[in-house]
This record gives sequence, C-alpha cells and structure tokens, in this order.
Amino acid sequence: MKELVGVGSHHEWEIKFLQSDRELAVEYLISAMEMLDNPEERAGGLLALRAVAEAYGGLGVVAAQAGISRESLYRALSPKGNPTLKTLIAVLKTVGLRLSVTPAQQVRKRQAKTRADSVAA
Repeated sequence: MKELVGVGSHHEWEIKFLQSDRELAVEYLISAMEMLDNPEERAGGLLALRAVAEAYGGLGVVAAQAGISRESLYRALSPKGNPTLKTLIAVLKTVGLRLSVTPAQQVRKRQAKTRADSVAA
C-alpha cells in the first residue's frame, strides 16, 4: 500500500486510501453494505458508500448514472439518508460492482471473524 503523505482532512485521507488499494475498497464496501442491515450502524454504512463513490468516479458521475441530482445523492448517502435501490445500484456500478444476495449465516460468520481479527490486532 502506498503511503499517503500531504493529505489534509480525514475524509481526504479516506478517499486517497480507498483509491490506492482497490481490494481494500471492495472489502470496505462489502462491510458498508452489511452495516446497512443494522439500524444502529446504517449511518456509517451510508457514509462508507459515499466515500467509495467519491473515490471511484465521484458523486457527480454516480448521480448522472442514477438519473438524480447530485444534491439528492448527497442526501441519500448522508447519515440519515434512505437511498433507493436505483441509487445503490448506481453507486455499485460506478465502482465496478453489483448488488448480490448472501445468506445471513455467511454474513454473521464473516462479521464474527472480522471482530475476532480486530481484537487480536
């Protein structure tokens, strides 16, 4: 991974970090999508989706693909946002991914492993 020198805010650092490591960005987005399922984590998941969209194409591109205004996209991907399926698909398409279904048991195993890994680190 490249060192990110001279990046100002945390948000700018996050965008550069996501741009510098595509595999990490994909994992970050997978986690964000899983967070949308939990009302207590939904705001973080929406902000993560927004960061990935900014890192890979920008919100203007995503908004154009979704056929919505940039302002509507900002609202949809805000902490209190409620994006439509069309918006979610547009964000994923912009970063070269697509929406899919995963068995809940598989997601729970992945989340437990992630928690165990973070405790061990």
